[in-house]
Amino acid sequence: MKSILISGCSSGIGYAVAHGLKNEGWRVFATCRKQADVERLAAEGLEALRLDVDDDESIRVCVAEVLERAGGRLDALFNNAGFGQPGACEDITRGALRAQFETNLFGAWALCAAVLPAMRAQGHGRILFNSSVLGFAAMKWRGAYNASKYAMEGLCDTLRLELDGSGVFVSLIEPGPIVSRFRANALERFLANVDIDASAHRAAYQAQLERLQKPGPAAPFTLPESAVLDSVRRALAARHPAARYRVTVPTHLFWYLKRVLPTRWLDALLSRAA
Repeated sequence: MKSILISGCSSGIGYAVAHGLKNEGWRVFATCRKQADVERLAAEGLEALRLDVDDDESIRVCVAEVLERAGGRLDALFNNAGFGQPGACEDITRGALRAQFETNLFGAWALCAAVLPAMRAQGHGRILFNSSVLGFAAMKWRGAYNASKYAMEGLCDTLRLELDGSGVFVSLIEPGPIVSRFRANALERFLANVDIDASAHRAAYQAQLERLQKPGPAAPFTLPESAVLDSVRRALAARHPAARYRVTVPTHLFWYLKRVLPTRWLDALLSRAA
């Protein structure tokens, strides 16, 4: 039975992928930060463990436990844990930006480094990073999130080159709008970390608040979490996995437009899309 470690499984994409792969015969180590969520996932039949990717000791303990249970072998890692910090670049504090990178990038990177020795020793492995359309196409009011995903893509491109010939493959999953708790969590961060009333962008923020509070899909072409599961499944099954798996129409569209349009034209489109 093949095994996979997945971060950020309390809801959304991680939750759907964990259950989907388990149903297809994978041994899934589903992790999340809160103990209550660990207990809930365990009650649903998942092999659940606590993991806070912001904490190096938590990563060490979790990976050690996974490898002990799996006999020292691990076939795949899906770095999925993350969140979005909304707000104009000038309104994001150093602390809020650091928190964005700690979870979205540094935690994912530390988890990757923790499993790589076992994958190198066994001569194979798949490491997937959940990026975003915003990992290559920037949009207003999402500067911290854009930056974390742009950085993730650069590091993954480098890692892919460095692991050539090792049997370990690295792929980026690049979703566009997906049904999840992402907006609800982003709203909490927005209200907690951005001084809306004091901002030069106060008027524009009202539209962002409406978008984050809107029930149901907030963007056209929103797909269910199963769309990401399909791409994860393909990345895990391919003999030679692709470097990137793009999910949803907006991701495919902006990937193409970024390569054919002058920057000024693309900026105009992205400004409207925001």
